[in-house]
Amino acid sequence: MEVFKDTSIFLGKFIYYFLESLIFHMVPRPKKKVAGEIVLITGAGSGLGRLLTIDFARQGAIVVLWDINQEGLSETCRLARKYNPNGVHAYTCDCSKRLEIYRVAEQVKKEVGDVTILINNAGIVTGKLFLETSDEHIEKSFLINSFAHIWTYKAFLPAMMAANHGHLVCISSLAGLVGMNKLGDYCASKFASFGFAESIYFELRDLKKHGIKTTIVCPYFIKTGMFSGCTTKFPALFPLLEPEYIAHKIMKAILEEQVYLITPKLAYLTLALKQVISSKMALALGDFLGVFDNLKNFQALGLPVPPSGSQGHCGAPQVTTQSRGILPSSSEFGNTLSLELHAGDREELST
Repeated sequence: MEVFKDTSIFLGKFIYYFLESLIFHMVPRPKKKVAGEIVLITGAGSGLGRLLTIDFARQGAIVVLWDINQEGLSETCRLARKYNPNGVHAYTCDCSKRLEIYRVAEQVKKEVGDVTILINNAGIVTGKLFLETSDEHIEKSFLINSFAHIWTYKAFLPAMMAANHGHLVCISSLAGLVGMNKLGDYCASKFASFGFAESIYFELRDLKKHGIKTTIVCPYFIKTGMFSGCTTKFPALFPLLEPEYIAHKIMKAILEEQVYLITPKLAYLTLALKQVISSKMALALGDFLGVFDNLKNFQALGLPVPPSGSQGHCGAPQVTTQSRGILPSSSEFGNTLSLELHAGDREELST
C-alpha cells in the first residue's frame, strides 16, 4: 500500500513538473527583482565577472567585487558606478587562500552587509598535458576552481540559512561534466565544483531552506583574448561563445531561478549520448567534432603581481595581498583571469 502511495505521488509530481516545464518553454518565466540584494562576484576584474557586475548594478543591486587584479577591479568599479554610484564595493582578494577569503568576507559583512547572492566566477586553466603540468599548477587549479567555492559557502551560507533567503551561483564548465584533452587538472577541479554545488543544493532542499536558490552554469569555451588559440571544428554546432551572450544567459538563469544552465544546447544531446553509446563510439564522435584538438594551439597568459599593501577600490577597505611569484595562468570557460603563485607563497593554514 505504501509503495502504491509513493508511486502515485511521484507520478503526480512528475506529470505536474513536466507540464510546468512545457508551459515555461512557451511562456516566459517570471523574473525576480534583485534591487537591494547584496551580490558578491569573485573574479570581477575582467571578462564575465565584469559583465555580470555591470548587469547587477544596472538592476539596482549592491555589488561586491573580488579579484586579485587591482587595475581590473578599478575599471569594473568605474563602469558599474555609472548605474549605481553608491552601491559598488571592491576588494582585492586572492581566492586561492582560505584565510584571506575568510578575512575579507568578515570585512564585507561588517562594511556592506550579509551577502544574499554569491557568484563563484574566479577560475584558472593551464591547458597542458597532465605530465607536463606542475604540482603547483594542479594545486592552484583546485584551490581556485574548487576549494574557493567551499570556503565562500562557509563564509556566507550561514546568514542565508538564518534568513532562508539567498542565491548560490556556481560558474562551472562543460569540462565539469565531461573530460577534455589537456584539461586534466581543470576538468577534475570543475567536476569537484559542480558536484559540491549540486550536493549543497540537495542539502538545502532536505533542510527545507527553499528560500535559498542554486544556479550551476556549464558553458562551452568563451571567446576572449585570455583564451588565445582555442578553436572549434564546427562553429555552427559548438561556437566559441561571446562573453556578452553568456553573461545575458547567466543573468536570465539567475533571475528565473534556473538550477542548471548548459550552453550551447547541443551539449545536452552529446552529454546524453555519452551515457548510452559505447566508449569507442564516443571517441569516434569526439574525433569527428574535434573536441580533442580544441586546445592544440592554446597559449596560456599571466598577470603581474599586485603590489603588497594594495589599496581597496571604490571606497573599499585596504586588503593586503601577499603574492610574490607568478606562474602562467588564464581565464577559461567564462571565468576571469586569475593569478597563480608559487607554492612557497601559500599561507600555512590551520584549523
